[in-house]
Amino acid sequence: MLTLRKASDRGLANHGWLKSFHTFSFAHYRNPAEQGFSDLLVINDDRVSEGKGFGQHPHRDMEIFSYVLEGALEHKDSMGTGSVIRPGDVQLMSAGRGVTHSEFNHSHDEPVHFLQIWIVPAVVGAEPRYQQAHYGAEEKRGRLKLIISPDGADGSLQIRQDARVYAGLFDGQESATLKLPAARNAYVHVARGSVVLNGLQLNEGDGVRLRQEQILELRDGEDAEVLVFDLRPHELPGMA
Repeated sequence: MLTLRKASDRGLANHGWLKSFHTFSFAHYRNPAEQGFSDLLVINDDRVSEGKGFGQHPHRDMEIFSYVLEGALEHKDSMGTGSVIRPGDVQLMSAGRGVTHSEFNHSHDEPVHFLQIWIVPAVVGAEPRYQQAHYGAEEKRGRLKLIISPDGADGSLQIRQDARVYAGLFDGQESATLKLPAARNAYVHVARGSVVLNGLQLNEGDGVRLRQEQILELRDGEDAEVLVFDLRPHELPGMA
């Protein structure tokens, strides 16, 4: 079963320097029907103006990853990590027992467009840690590249949860199929462009919950960039 979450139905926070679309309830946007899915709690589609950003703020017991689509995002945290994240880079911060960080647009000339995604961890109070890797377009072109997993398989970043994240680029005749294990949920988010998922036309910002589907097929893309989440079979984040 596929359940469409249209881009136009997402929450919107517009602070001038920040324009953020919320797939699930976040901050002042509250929707009882959109409280996350399985262990996937947040998908925020953020555009930050030149030289602006989020000052130091705390997190704990959350797996937080950033996926840059355009521009450059500058990260600093209380673990002593400092980096600049550009398209193709994936940053994963496991907040564990507590960490503070800041995120700013690295450029004073152009905006940055990125996704920030939160996944509820399987353990609490763990040691904070930071990981970053680059996955080039050639690794994602016409296929689903594993970028996050519980065991760090195939060069992916390691998350403290039974969840896997894939990224793919699709245009024209390119297509990919993912076979999901039995009794799994999945979520598909179209970061940009358009694509057809199991016969369903999707556009930029659209998302789909998949339940009791073992084959996931992406095809007929138009400059599409897609994230696919393979998740535990639960409805709300953190459910045992």
